[in-house]
Amino acid sequence: MSASLKARTALSIRRWLTYVQLTSAKGAKVIAFWAIVIAITACVVFVIARTGLSARADERAEAGDVEIYKAQLREVDRDVERGTLSEADAEALRTEIARRLLAADAAAQPEATREGGRAGLVLAGLVTGALGVGLYAILGAPGYGDMPLVTRLETIDARAQARPRQVEAERAFQATVQAQPEASERHLALVADLRAAVLERPDDLRGLALLARNEALLGNFRAAISAQEQIIRVKGESSSGADFRDLAELMVVATAGYVSPEAEAVLLEAAQRAPRDGPTRYYLGLMHDQSGRFDQAFAIWQPLLEESAPGDPWVEPIRAQIPLTAQRAGIRYVLPEGRGPSADDLEAAMELTEEERAEMIMGMVQGLANRLATQGGTPEEWARLITAQVVLGDRDRAQAILDEARGVFAERADAMRLFAQTAIEAGLE
Repeated sequence: MSASLKARTALSIRRWLTYVQLTSAKGAKVIAFWAIVIAITACVVFVIARTGLSARADERAEAGDVEIYKAQLREVDRDVERGTLSEADAEALRTEIARRLLAADAAAQPEATREGGRAGLVLAGLVTGALGVGLYAILGAPGYGDMPLVTRLETIDARAQARPRQVEAERAFQATVQAQPEASERHLALVADLRAAVLERPDDLRGLALLARNEALLGNFRAAISAQEQIIRVKGESSSGADFRDLAELMVVATAGYVSPEAEAVLLEAAQRAPRDGPTRYYLGLMHDQSGRFDQAFAIWQPLLEESAPGDPWVEPIRAQIPLTAQRAGIRYVLPEGRGPSADDLEAAMELTEEERAEMIMGMVQGLANRLATQGGTPEEWARLITAQVVLGDRDRAQAILDEARGVFAERADAMRLFAQTAIEAGLE
């Protein structure tokens, strides 16, 4: 036997012994629990049966008294025949004995009825015990100790701290991710130029922003994250909540929707700089939902859903998830019907500065672009993204997305007609 085989054999034996020890410990707890349950049930049945047996003994004694009184009546008759007792005295004795006989007979008469009642009590005790044990075996959790709320929360927090890191999650996602749609040569050339330009000018914020978006569209999420991190380094203390939120969003997209501890730290920084930011609040709720703190996820999502306009990109994801989240948190919640923008919503939108509006629109467009690049979408969503890029003044990017969309939906005539109409309206090729 080789050394490696011996080592593997020893490891297997140790694992088996560990499994046996754990199983034996759990089995001992289960056996002890059921022994206690059976003992309690047996005590209850014994008390009921003993009560019934005591009543039966009393009834037997009363039945014996009836026979004694009958024997006394016969003895009175014999004394009269022998002449040792006068008829008058015999009549008095018969009257007294008959009175006692009737009383004893009345007490012993329902013996059969009470016998059935006692049998019913014993049967009820047995059935109750068996039913209780059976129901607990199905609905209960024998063998498990008490787990107070504080202990459960500590366990959840410990699991949250031990959850996979960003790099591990990215590797796991890349192992299962579907291949990205092939980009056009022109798009690839533009991205290559962007990479070269950023290398020459690492402080060029516009170039870094374009590189981050385009790397994400190509599925190069690690490169996109690095570009967004460089943006934050260049801006320093002047970095906005949107800068951190965009970085967190790229990290979440890179892991197929998983919020890692690193992404959580970025989101908390974004929340400090922009507490009312919708995407930031949504991702924080998602992080709590994934970590098992459904109460905290609901506390974030419910007000966000009520404050948001129907067209906000995070509304539909929240509406799809919040009913189950509320149920897991033990909260009775009825999902509100969809509504249009309120007067407060319109007033808040009117109070935004041009820079804030542009930042909000850019974030929404980037979120749509990331989703189409990672999860795909309908031709209408691709057309909307093309139009949005033109509105933002990035015609080259709009053209690259148009070329990519045509490649994705090359076999669908309706999609090609839609893209042709979109290109004409946008003034593209």
